[in-house]
Amino acid sequence: MALELLTQRADGYHELATVMQAVELSDRVGLEDADALELRTTAPGIPTDASNLALRAALALREAASVERGVRITLDKRIPIAAGLGGGSTDAAAVLLGLNRLWRLRWPLTRLADVAVTLGMDVPFFLRGGTAFATGRGEKLDRVRGMALALVLVNPRFASHTAEAYGRVTPEMYGDGTRTRLMVTALGARRADWVAGSLYNGLEAAVAPAHPEIAQMKAALLAAGALGALMSGSGPTVFGVARSLDHARQIRRRVQRGSWECWAVRTLAGPAVRFREGRTR
Repeated sequence: MALELLTQRADGYHELATVMQAVELSDRVGLEDADALELRTTAPGIPTDASNLALRAALALREAASVERGVRITLDKRIPIAAGLGGGSTDAAAVLLGLNRLWRLRWPLTRLADVAVTLGMDVPFFLRGGTAFATGRGEKLDRVRGMALALVLVNPRFASHTAEAYGRVTPEMYGDGTRTRLMVTALGARRADWVAGSLYNGLEAAVAPAHPEIAQMKAALLAAGALGALMSGSGPTVFGVARSLDHARQIRRRVQRGSWECWAVRTLAGPAVRFREGRTR
């Protein structure tokens, strides 16, 4: 919803101020007892070795908890990879929460978050979901009073890698946190038009020049009636704010085209990971 780059840290990462929001678009993650740790998926282009964040989460938790059990992870991908939507981080959070149950660890979320932060700065957010104000590298979280919103997500069917996006950042793109605080105020007012007017992503100036489709998607969303539009995370997905879910579906139909993948979704006030009949998502 809002992302400001404040400064570059001594460790090479950037200090951030950001408002993060979970939405109902989700992958499905299945966990079953097994002799070893393994990951299975039918999705093309998805690695099944330790470079996959979901399997890394299982490895990290097993080491942190000093357990010797295995698990078979089945991953049904619905969130595009490297799309700026946190799909891999959500999968990792789902594995941590699911294994906490399967292995009967009974760890509190704060302890799981200590493992989550070793996997990625936004993984701790997806342990809880909802709406949060994040600082540091994105790992320091404060709950924010969010609001029910309908969004249209548009993805151009190509990847944008986070490291490359941050590599294009210049000091001129830094902010002071004001834009992020404005978003927190707009959410508290529970006005979709205020939220749309407060959208801001400091990374967009670094990514958009390399991908003209981002500007095209934003323009298409606004022309179709979106109240506002913004690149999500490190891109290339763009989202538009709608007046209602019906309005979001109308916008989706207007911007749908062969080279773009589109969804009409609602924001989540509760957990980003939900359990269903022994499966996590």
